[in-house]
Amino acid sequence: MHALTLASFLFFTCLVAFITWRITRRDDHSSTSGYFLAGRTLTFPLIAGSLLMTNLSTEQMVGLNGSAFSDGLSVMAWEVVAVIALVALALFFLPRFLKSGIATLPQLLLIRFDKGTQLIANVIFLIAYAVILLPIILYSGAVGLQGMLDLPALTGIESPATLLWLTVWVVGIVGAIYALFGGLRTVAVSDTLNGVGLLIGGFVIVYFGLQAVSGGDGIMEGWDTLKTSNPDKLNSIGGSDQQVPFFTLFTGVFLINLFYWTTNQQIIQRTFAAKNLAEGQKGVLLTGFFKLLGPLYLVLPGIIAYHLYADDGIRADEAYGHLVFNVLPPYLTGFFAAVMVGAILSSFNSALNSTTTIFSLGIYKQVLKKDATEEQVVKSGKVFGWIMAITTMTIAPLLAGQESLFGYLQKMNAIYFIPILAVVLVGLLTKRVPPMAAKIGLVGGCLLIAAGYFVPPFDKLPAVMHEFHFVAAVFVLLVAMMLVIGKLRPRETDWVQEHSGDVDLTPWKGAVPTGIVLVILVVIMYAAFAG
Repeated sequence: MHALTLASFLFFTCLVAFITWRITRRDDHSSTSGYFLAGRTLTFPLIAGSLLMTNLSTEQMVGLNGSAFSDGLSVMAWEVVAVIALVALALFFLPRFLKSGIATLPQLLLIRFDKGTQLIANVIFLIAYAVILLPIILYSGAVGLQGMLDLPALTGIESPATLLWLTVWVVGIVGAIYALFGGLRTVAVSDTLNGVGLLIGGFVIVYFGLQAVSGGDGIMEGWDTLKTSNPDKLNSIGGSDQQVPFFTLFTGVFLINLFYWTTNQQIIQRTFAAKNLAEGQKGVLLTGFFKLLGPLYLVLPGIIAYHLYADDGIRADEAYGHLVFNVLPPYLTGFFAAVMVGAILSSFNSALNSTTTIFSLGIYKQVLKKDATEEQVVKSGKVFGWIMAITTMTIAPLLAGQESLFGYLQKMNAIYFIPILAVVLVGLLTKRVPPMAAKIGLVGGCLLIAAGYFVPPFDKLPAVMHEFHFVAAVFVLLVAMMLVIGKLRPRETDWVQEHSGDVDLTPWKGAVPTGIVLVILVVIMYAAFAG
């Protein structure tokens, strides 16, 4: 059984690597546009595939299904509310981003405010990716793989700590090779190939999981059994004692989703590489459609695992790997583990590619060596990428023991998500708010939220009002503060956004109707499962 699982795993992993190499081997990897922005050639299927796969990693598959194991369907908020954020990206943010022809979000802050604001945003992104995002991707990937491939039995290593370190380093090194030698288009192509596999694999697991619930009597019988035996787990409205209480959907959960899908460099970099605005909008809205299906393969398996294994004493974040290992045939387990490795690599690649982009274009070229050639800029990104990869591979195993991986990720992300979103929104929607307001917003916002999480007595505040309401309150405070500074100490002239001429800005005719349909579908989904 282990031999078949391992053979299918190695076959699918090598197949994706080979196809990616064949497609991208003649790409331009020496210029900054070619390496960091895929030469601005991405069409909507590649944008949608890459967006979906960058988002869809093991912190989602393992973490979100782990949250569903504990709390049920209410955690689908992280998937479903994302659809509204994607509509906002397609209709409001993307036209403005492409108009300025930027490669990184901090470049927009340079254009709107000044160099100091750009530098602060660059440093915040780099620290957050090194300490929060990249280590969690690697750690969750290692935990998921250990369960799926039964690595203790396969390798003969009995020490959980040794196995965790080993898995993290193997995945991290392979991911770094993909990201640092290939550039953005290589990441986008491998993402799309793995995306197809992950979607198929995700639905196959639901099929076999429901079969296991029904004892082999069919998936509809399994669904009926789930509904009758665990009705509380199939309620889309989260209670006050759960990770995502219903009213937080309108405050912190919405704002965290909005940042993640509209101003998070790791995600939106592939939209900056769109061939034109119409292709970008199609890609973003197609991603929105796939996110509506998210609860099927990112939440339902967690509920199935609860039904099957609640009495076995397994931890929430182990539930998904346990389910995959137990319900899939061995040849499919290997295939799915290969796709999961692809998902881990995809998110790790994308975050690493974004990190090197921010460092090379924002710090190396702007601060350290202003006269650097294109080759030197690309080389600096590769060197910094390896330093970043080794740092995160060292931090990742130290995350062992978190109660809820996905909850921890969202909580930590809010520290920098909220201030950056506030500054970008105020920057795009006003004309006279000065650079000083943006700098205070970025630094002050990060410090305020961090104090609310970790510094007594301020840490009582999120506990009293729920941390998602707390971060929304900080967001409102930051926006109000920047607007007040804009009134008292405005810029001398109105800011006018100029068109860089890099991208055709003709919008897709179907963008607004499609956006409206997606928002209506979100409301219908919530209403259908409201308990």
